[in-house]
Amino acid sequence: MDSRFGTPDGERQTNWLPLVIAIVLVAGVVAAALIMSGRKPTVSVTATTVGADPYATALPLTGLTMSESANLAGGKVTYLDGHIANIGDRTVTGVTVQVLFRNYNHEVAQNETLPLTLIRTREPYVDTESVSAAPLKPGAGKDFRLIFDSLTADWTGEMPEIRILHVESHL
Repeated sequence: MDSRFGTPDGERQTNWLPLVIAIVLVAGVVAAALIMSGRKPTVSVTATTVGADPYATALPLTGLTMSESANLAGGKVTYLDGHIANIGDRTVTGVTVQVLFRNYNHEVAQNETLPLTLIRTREPYVDTESVSAAPLKPGAGKDFRLIFDSLTADWTGEMPEIRILHVESHL
């Protein structure tokens, strides 16, 4: 028996335990990465049935257009531009909107709630500001922009639904 190898006739004994542990760890990391990078779950219908603000009917949204651009990190930013008019009798100082992106089954694939921002300048680039910085007086209208850093791959690419959830205003 050769004492250097611990087996008779100089055969080398292989310890498989470290290799098995390494394979299990790599499989676990790959499985975790796949789970973490999975698609967002579809938002339930209950989350989209929130009532609109009563003053929302006095704030029609028109001229909706969408565009995209690349950001510095190599990703894609999506813009939703339009025009908001105040046909009511109150000065509006804040607007919160809900934007619903649908999939091909017409289910909500992504549900975003965010403050509406008004376009302040267009040159040399589009700059936005909050509605509180430039209140929307009765009879006035302004262009707005909503910015989305990421959208679900399940979205059809069609114009999303937009509803005004909350309006801050005063007489």
